[in-house]
Amino acid sequence: MKLAILSRGSKSYSTRRLKEAALQRGHAVKVLDTLKFAIDLQRGVPGLYFRQRPLSAYDAVLPRIGASVTYFGTAIVRQFQEMDVFCANTAHGIANSRDKLRSLQILSRHHIGIPRTTFVVDKKDVMPAIKRVGGAPVVIKLIEGTQGIGVLLAESTQSAASIIELLQSQKQNVLVQKFVAESKGKDIRAFVVGDRVVAAMRRTAEGQEFRSNVHRGGSAEAVDLPDEYRETAVRATQILGLQVAGVDMLEGANGPQIMEVNSSPGLEGIESCTELDVAGAIIDYISAQVDFPEIDIRQRLTVSKGYGVTEIYVPEGSNFVGITIKETDLAEQDINVLTLYRGNKIIPNPKPSRVLEPDDKLLCFGKLESMRGMIPKKTRRRRQPQIQDLVSDELRDLVRDESDED
Repeated sequence: MKLAILSRGSKSYSTRRLKEAALQRGHAVKVLDTLKFAIDLQRGVPGLYFRQRPLSAYDAVLPRIGASVTYFGTAIVRQFQEMDVFCANTAHGIANSRDKLRSLQILSRHHIGIPRTTFVVDKKDVMPAIKRVGGAPVVIKLIEGTQGIGVLLAESTQSAASIIELLQSQKQNVLVQKFVAESKGKDIRAFVVGDRVVAAMRRTAEGQEFRSNVHRGGSAEAVDLPDEYRETAVRATQILGLQVAGVDMLEGANGPQIMEVNSSPGLEGIESCTELDVAGAIIDYISAQVDFPEIDIRQRLTVSKGYGVTEIYVPEGSNFVGITIKETDLAEQDINVLTLYRGNKIIPNPKPSRVLEPDDKLLCFGKLESMRGMIPKKTRRRRQPQIQDLVSDELRDLVRDESDED
């Protein structure tokens, strides 16, 4: 495999470890500075130039796109995608995760724990917004802050309002978020590669500091995550359209609370405290995808007119409750069950013998006309303007026009 690592920091720990892991496995690898590219557009031949020369062929790309170069970096990744080069993280996935508001908007549609959050721009809305998230203390975040920068804790309602107004006066967009007191200055970083958590650590803030980022002086220790936390981390990563991510979670009273999903997570802290070869896990995953690529779900949407993807909900009292997937006769109606969602569990390609339970959700691909009749009447009326989309919420962002992303 010939791998390109897109990075502006060739000497950084993460980039060096990824290159080292690729070389150890016999792959050809080069670190390419993201800002040294030029995008070449002509009819039918998308291309890239690097340092004023046509870029040679690569099998895969591992983007390490910094926040300061998000726009140009995602454009480069998107060009690689147009050239049919496998990208460990896609442009739309990186864009989704980089914007804290956008990522929480996407995650909020799903049964995943997130701290109560609000976003306002009008001064009159500030005080009501603080009350809606439960009152002081509240966490105030810049939408595009990283490594704990631009994250503030306001102890009182008045100080929160003053901070928000000050930041807004400086043309900064901020989120107001409920302070999860039970986390006590700790959080979990789960490192997701593909469909599994390959390493996890608990980070603890230093002294009175509430931000637990290692870059802010926090300490870290390896942790064996409960299934609920593993499943939440993997699902959040997949929902945002990523394959490699660092998922930051608070340990809330009601389970994991997603704070952020990072598309370019650092390796030094998690490799040091867990003593695991996280870089190697990333390279192995990319190599496997190059050899045996997964089918892009977007391809299934354009296979044939009249076919699409949607979720079928199984409520209490449904005729589907208590019978197997095979007995539903979905296959007879040319409907294939891709994934079963049961609580926090994700079951890909469920067996036909699996018995359905109340509140199960089936992600299906098949004839739109057949699936349209399976949407409950109340839901169908509520969604009438969008009924022809018939694409599950989880996949909407995968098929959204690229122009809608930037």
